[in-house]
Amino acid sequence: SVLYFIVFPLTYLDILLGNMLMVTVTSADQNLHTPMYFFLRNLSILDMCFISITVPNACVNSVTGNRAISVGGCATQIFLVIFCACVELLFLTIMAWGRYVTISQPLQYPIIMNPGFFVHMTLASLLSGLVYAGVHTGNAFWLPNMVHQFFCDIHSLLRLSCSDTNSNMVLILVCIIVVDGGCFHIRLKSHVCIFSVLKFSTKESGEAINICTPHILVVSIFLSSGTGVYLRPSATSDTLQDMLLSVFYAMVPPLLNPLFCGLRKNS
Repeated sequence: SVLYFIVFPLTYLDILLGNMLMVTVTSADQNLHTPMYFFLRNLSILDMCFISITVPNACVNSVTGNRAISVGGCATQIFLVIFCACVELLFLTIMAWGRYVTISQPLQYPIIMNPGFFVHMTLASLLSGLVYAGVHTGNAFWLPNMVHQFFCDIHSLLRLSCSDTNSNMVLILVCIIVVDGGCFHIRLKSHVCIFSVLKFSTKESGEAINICTPHILVVSIFLSSGTGVYLRPSATSDTLQDMLLSVFYAMVPPLLNPLFCGLRKNS
């Protein structure tokens, strides 16, 4: 189809080029060796890994006509997708909090956002992603190994299972409330505080909107599409709609991050 032969490959190349440019520029320019650009550089690397887990394999399968995947291969793909999605969400949350510190506590910024802090936060995000992905993958590993998706995801496995999946859905719901809800609360509080600090200055408020709006848009697409897939009842969900939502949370954020969270917005 056009989706696999044209849209996916072109989007994949665009994502790779955009994020590779971001990594190259932020690494080469000494003036950009700051905490926010450190996370932005890591976010770009993560986005390239995220998109490389799903799109190339889907395109190859479409060309060869072989759409089967082994249990081990499916479990590996699920683990890596959830890991990248979780870490990306945490990175975006840390960046939102960093913007709040930049605007509300500029004199304390070098002390709070010191090199040790953002290295520790990066390691904590990676470890959290490993635990989060391991829990979900282990809980779904025994389920069937054929899915109607362009990559393996837990929701498709739950739909195909003949066993009771209530425990899986409860775990997903709890994780969404705790992890996604916690990150959303931090981002919301950060943005509210930013605008409350700058509410008396029209010029600075405009700059804050210019900085925060793209970030909010990317996170909203990422969370709404991902949550939409996993909270839709398996028995009534439509395969095509699920696939479109999966494309949104797997491909759109990596495509938009270099554009919306790039050099002009963070300079």
